[in-house]
Amino acid sequence: MSTTKKRINISLPKDIEQTLEYMAERDNMPAATKAVSLIKIAIELDEDGVLNELAEKRDKKGAKFISHKDAWL
Repeated sequence: MSTTKKRINISLPKDIEQTLEYMAERDNMPAATKAVSLIKIAIELDEDGVLNELAEKRDKKGAKFISHKDAWL
């Protein structure tokens, strides 16, 4: 059976494997599905950090402000 999703192999330390299995069982889902969910959260957190760094660089005295409406046109 083919899939359109990219498959990767990862090696987990025993403690991470056990935690992932516990969380997957707790949430009534396969471990692989839980792993994907956690990876998505990690990517969002990393992205937030990058965007925060960019915002801090731009946040200077006398900076030009634009409205939310204009920013998202």
